[in-house]
Amino acid sequence: MANDQNNDPLGFMRNMWGNMGFSLPGMVAPTFDVDELDKRIKDMKAVEGWLRMNLSMLQMTIQSLEMQRTTVSTVQAMGQMASEAAKSMSAGAQEEAPAVDPAQGGFSEAAMWPWQMMQQMREQLQQTADAAAQATAEAKPAEKPASRRSKKD
Repeated sequence: MANDQNNDPLGFMRNMWGNMGFSLPGMVAPTFDVDELDKRIKDMKAVEGWLRMNLSMLQMTIQSLEMQRTTVSTVQAMGQMASEAAKSMSAGAQEEAPAVDPAQGGFSEAAMWPWQMMQQMREQLQQTADAAAQATAEAKPAEKPASRRSKKD
């Protein structure tokens, strides 16, 4: 029997399909039993649904990886622009008139808006924190005499 399998070029395929519960298409005599045909159709539709589900999951995974790649490259580009802007700002503070390329002037300003927005937000947060600290410092001395009076009474 092992010799028959070695000589049969489609033996491997028959065994593989046979282990899954399906017969190898076109390799068996056609059946005229309607119930058997319905069973085969139902089985093949189940396999088709499973394959479609796997295909859609694969497509979603590919799309999510592409989105991750785009996000990471965008964040890296923004970080690089921000570091270049920080270097140019520190160099600009040392020089009175930094050289500006007129061809890139508008584009570099547009590319810098996220950095400028973050700087403005940081300044606003710092001002708010300073105002809150000052208000807290002013409120504490007013509370201390009141608490001393209640202890004296």
